[in-house]
Amino acid sequence: MQGEGPHVGASTLFIRLGACDLRCRWCDSPHTWKPAETCRLETKRGAGAFETLPNPVPIAAIVAAAERLELAAHAFVSITGGEPLLQPEVVAALAAALRGRGPRIHLETHGLAVAALAQVVEQVDLVAMDWKLASDVRRAGESWKAQRPDFHDEHEAFLRVAARAPEVFVKIVVTPATRDEEVLEAARRIARTAPRSVLVLQPVTPRGGVAERPAPGRVLALAAAAERILRDVRVIPQTHPIYGVP
Repeated sequence: MQGEGPHVGASTLFIRLGACDLRCRWCDSPHTWKPAETCRLETKRGAGAFETLPNPVPIAAIVAAAERLELAAHAFVSITGGEPLLQPEVVAALAAALRGRGPRIHLETHGLAVAALAQVVEQVDLVAMDWKLASDVRRAGESWKAQRPDFHDEHEAFLRVAARAPEVFVKIVVTPATRDEEVLEAARRIARTAPRSVLVLQPVTPRGGVAERPAPGRVLALAAAAERILRDVRVIPQTHPIYGVP
């Protein structure tokens, strides 16, 4: 089940690819930062039982596993990570193999790999892109102590390509360290690049290096300020932790 964004609650089959080139303070899947020798495949839809296979898993085997998990009954199949666009050839192959079998192809990405997105955007139905903020995100290997430039230019270029997909939305994780101007600058750039996109402000789920959520009043004030720039701004927390899903 989709646990975040405007399609929260929709039945979703997840395919998680390994490796990520960012380090977010709140990351809920740090095990994906590096490629793994093995992976887990659920054996029955919703059963919570898994089999372990060596990586890499052939595309045909992934499709067969998806069929066993009632692929056609889902609203979406989400290709996520890690960062899936570090492996654009795999994303393209998966999308081509799964498209037309029932669910829409949902690509979840950190929103920075512009050239990789251009290779696959015609094969996906929905691009769910993060807009990372320098207050809480670093590239792998960067120091947390040093200031870094913002990601706005890269995200805007990415969104320009993502807007070619049938649907795109932008998610910003809001933490106590988030600066208002970071969010409002993102909103301004979304408004001029893809003004019909939904902007989701997601109060952080405390984990990793983030110990608490931002105050509710601050999140609502931030949403109100963003609504003066964009027509569709929503505050949607993660729901999958409620069900005990990482």
